[in-house]
Parts: sequence; C-alpha cells; structure tokens
Amino acid sequence: MWFQKTLILPPKNRGFHLITTDIEAALPQLKQLEVGLLHLLLQHTSASISINENADPTVRQDFESFFNRTVKENEPWYRHDYEGPDDMPAHIKSSLLGTSLTLPVSQGRLALGTWQGIYLGEHRDQGGQRRIMATVYGERSGTD
Repeated sequence: MWFQKTLILPPKNRGFHLITTDIEAALPQLKQLEVGLLHLLLQHTSASISINENADPTVRQDFESFFNRTVKENEPWYRHDYEGPDDMPAHIKSSLLGTSLTLPVSQGRLALGTWQGIYLGEHRDQGGQRRIMATVYGERSGTD
C-alpha cells in the first residue's frame, strides 16, 4: 500500500512542539499496516522536524534556549534579513535539525521508543501554518 497526504499544522509559537498525536490522527491509514514506513517532509526552510523526549516539557524549553544561544539573531554577517532578524537564524536552525524523518510502522503504530516524540521546531516568531507531506508505504495486516 502506498498513500500520500499533505498535513497542515496550525500556526504555533516559536519553540519546539510535540506533534506526534497530530501526525497519527491525520493518518488513520497507519492502523492498516503490519509493517511499513512513514516518511515526513516539512515543506519549509525556517522550521524543522526531529525526534526527541516526549514526556518532560522542559526538554523542549532547553532545546529552544540552546538553539537561540547557538544561532543568534542580528549577527552583523547575516546578509539575508529581508523578512526580519529571526529569518536567517531560522534557516540555519532548520538546516541543523533537518526537515524530514523516516519512521518505522509496526502493527499499525509508529514504532517510536518509549520516550520519543516527533517535534516541530518553529524557528520564526510568526511562522504561520506549516505543511508536512506524509508518504506511507507498507504491507497491510491480515485483519483488514
């Protein structure tokens, strides 16, 4: 089975947001798979998608603090500043963290580790809606 869908996430504040349940809710087709893969492509250059700690929200706050200290705004060498001081740093953060994931699907569920969740890194002060192209591939379970 192959399936593809564009997911639209509503605007989020700057920071790191768990979107695992949003992804799962938008893709009920995952429940049909015995084994497969889910590929996610975030179709933006100023946000990111990654996997990390899903239980303690302070991890997401620490991520935001780290990246803001590591990739600062208003650096004098930035030439790309047409959309404001958060624009070029957002592109750098997006490149460091990435914009795609490939995840295993097992027995109708994402096969994430116990403490793993999918993060959307919103690196703009006002990023707007975010689009994710989801491509699902796998073998259906025999119980369909």
